[in-house]
Amino acid sequence: MAKGDTKEEVTLEQTPTWIVAVVCSIIVIISLVVERLLHLFGKYLKRKKQNHLFNALQKVKEELMLVGFICLLLSVVQDETQRICIPKTWNHHMLPCEYDSAAAAGDRRRILAAGGSSTDYCAKDKVPLLSKTALHELHIFIFVLAVAHVILSASTMVLGGLKIHQWKSWEDSIHQDEARNDRVTLINQFKFITDHFHGIGKQSRLLHWLHSFVKQFYGSVTRSDYTTMRLGFIMKHCRGNPKFNFYRYMVRVLEADFKKVVGISWYFWIFVVIFLLLNIHGWRTYFYVSFSPLVLLLAVGTKLAHVMTQLAKEVAEKHSAIEGDLVINPSDNLFWFHRPRIVLILIHFILFQNALEIALFFWLWMTFGFDSCINGPVGFNISRLVIGGTVQILCSYSTLPLYAIITQMGTSLNKVIFDEHIQEGLVGWVQEARMRVGQRADNHQTGPSHVGPKDGTVAVQTSETYDQGKFIVEEEGNAGLFRRTTSKLSV
Repeated sequence: MAKGDTKEEVTLEQTPTWIVAVVCSIIVIISLVVERLLHLFGKYLKRKKQNHLFNALQKVKEELMLVGFICLLLSVVQDETQRICIPKTWNHHMLPCEYDSAAAAGDRRRILAAGGSSTDYCAKDKVPLLSKTALHELHIFIFVLAVAHVILSASTMVLGGLKIHQWKSWEDSIHQDEARNDRVTLINQFKFITDHFHGIGKQSRLLHWLHSFVKQFYGSVTRSDYTTMRLGFIMKHCRGNPKFNFYRYMVRVLEADFKKVVGISWYFWIFVVIFLLLNIHGWRTYFYVSFSPLVLLLAVGTKLAHVMTQLAKEVAEKHSAIEGDLVINPSDNLFWFHRPRIVLILIHFILFQNALEIALFFWLWMTFGFDSCINGPVGFNISRLVIGGTVQILCSYSTLPLYAIITQMGTSLNKVIFDEHIQEGLVGWVQEARMRVGQRADNHQTGPSHVGPKDGTVAVQTSETYDQGKFIVEEEGNAGLFRRTTSKLSV
């Protein structure tokens, strides 16, 4: 090749057909294998009646499809970005690495030597808004972020589920010991009270919170905690069913929450944009932001442990001795803004932010090297990895089990207390009742139509909840309008 010749990119017109066919075949085979594996996994979950996990898998498919569309869109518009030209001086500000005029000139010469396609649309004193190489690296990062978030969220839920599985033996032993406790016990003889309240709250609120902070690192949920929380939940929501399987309910709650945690909400994408915007040379944004999920996680864990301490404190301050078992009083007032579900939103954000940090680190490492100017010094990189691993382990084995049991100490009742077949049966019954009354209204009946008792109210009560969680269908006048209300049922 002569010195003045340029190396032009080969298009499909000059590419052998066998190469095109082989590459397309490999891409299609890999895509079909992944799709079939997800499909088979979904069928397995349906066969095992794991409907909540199946819904979470569908959410994962939606997120991957969205990410695939974003990457496809970036690929389609890459030529259009070359036509948007900006002054060269605009590229000298807010850089993730220190500006090097010599390196920038060398990059321009390499682009011209490769055909100059990215600068054909811009004048001499201007440059494209985003190069094809940078755009390609960007959509790879988005894909890596989505995959990392799904994998880390799934691992957290799986590890948390294994931790919660240890509670099964406690539940079984409670059902085996059906003897009623009628003896009078001093309040300071209950292990739940001695573990969570020693009177320090009366002396100093700081010591009160410090005790809650330390509690999340060791024995976040003990046997006495589980027994007391279980009894408090049953006495609040299922008083008529003392044999209620609280462990099985916890598992269903965790599966239902996984669907919410595994998704990437729109405001998370806004956070990603702000995160990338603030990655300016000298600011060390990646390093300092890596502490954010750890701080949030410690705050959430402290609050959850503090709720347990408050429950013990309320009982200890009201009673000196108790006849029978220790019964606590769950309440939404113990949580931030009186909403226990805020904890799940924060855990969701913590997992996403931690996944962002980990995905960004490995993407920068594989793309630009371990000692890249964007990644920063080696010490910073190691610290970020240690923090990410700590957040993942602490969230799985401490915060998540704490969240699963403490958030049930609210006033409201989670709807997953009803088994799937019970929910479906109730919905079908309500729809059938609506159709019957609608037909009567169409026939212009003058007298009131009743379904069940003469007061026009039908109450359906499940065997698991007895006098709690009732579904009520009310008929209102001749219009045949129905309203389904749920007593003590959180949405």
